[in-house]
Formats: sequence, structure tokens, C-alpha cells
Amino acid sequence: MQHLKRMKGDSSEDLKDPSNMEQEASEETASENTETSAEEKTTEKAPEKEGFFKKKKDPKDEKIEELTDRVKRQMAEFDNFRKRTEKEKSTMYEMGAKDIIERMLPVVDNFERGLASIPESEKNTAFAEGMEKIYKQFQKVLEDAGVKAIEAAGQPFDPNFHNAVMHVEDESLGENIVAEELQKGYMYRDSVVRHSMVKVAN
Repeated sequence: MQHLKRMKGDSSEDLKDPSNMEQEASEETASENTETSAEEKTTEKAPEKEGFFKKKKDPKDEKIEELTDRVKRQMAEFDNFRKRTEKEKSTMYEMGAKDIIERMLPVVDNFERGLASIPESEKNTAFAEGMEKIYKQFQKVLEDAGVKAIEAAGQPFDPNFHNAVMHVEDESLGENIVAEELQKGYMYRDSVVRHSMVKVAN
């Protein structure tokens, strides 16, 4: 009997409580879920690292971009240099042209004085007509080069174009009107080469 009791006792110890079995099963499932979650996180982080490494530029691409940027900057600098050189050349050309024109104006003045001094009786001679034609040709060359005379007589006095050397009383003219032109003024394109020398009415 004692032997049977002992066997029964042993068998009862071997049998487990169903509630304990359920608790152990739930613990195993939770452990498995924890391991699965950790694996998923590791799997999720891997592509991020892979993507991060993909975003890093190739040294060759970086060198190409650097050289392209350098070429663009050099082209822009060359374009600025070309424009600046053209402007300087234009300015130098204009200064040189103005200097030559200014030297030629006294010749034009003497031509006009010479033609004005010809007596009326000799204006129809071959010499006088030849001088007149040369003078007109000279004027045409100056006009084609961009030189033109400044209008003065009868115009309002403008210090930008006229140089007043005398003032006269003239009731027939309005105040500050050019009464007489003593020496012609000339412009080259849009700049004054020589101001007109004038008398101005008060």
C-alpha cells in the first residue's frame, strides 16, 4: 500500500497544472514575438543604411561637377572681359576720333572765312566755285563720320552747347536767346567737341 501511495504521489507530481501550462505557453509566445520584432527592426534598419550609402556621391561625379562649375565661371569671366574690352575700345576710338575732329575744325573755320571773303563779283569764277565744292565735300565727310554743327542763332541759350562771350540788348529777341553765332560749335555723335561761341540777348 505504501508502495502504491508512493507511485500515486510520484504520478501526481509529474502531472502539471493546466493553468501553469497555459502561462508557460504564453511566455514562450511572447518571447518568440519579442525575437521576431527585434529581427523585423534589424531588417527595417538595413535598407536605411543601404540607402544612406547610395546617396553618397561618386568621387568621379564630384570631380565632373567641380570641373563643370569651373568652366562655367571661366566662361562668365571671359564674357565680362570681352564686354569690358569692347567698351574700352569704343571709348578709346571715340576719344581718338574727337581729338582728330577737334584738330580739323580750325581748317573748317578757315575754309568758311576764305569763302566769306570772296567778293560778290568773283563768286561765279571757277576758283570760287571749286573752293565751294571742296568745302561741301569736306562737310559731307564730317557728317558721314557723325559730326554735326550745333544750332545756335535764334535758339535759347544752353550752357551745355553754347559758350556766351557777349551780352547784347535786343528788343526783337526774347531774354536769354542767342543773338549771334561768333564761332560754330560741333558735336561728335552725342558728345560736344566744341561749344558754339555766341552773343546772348538780355
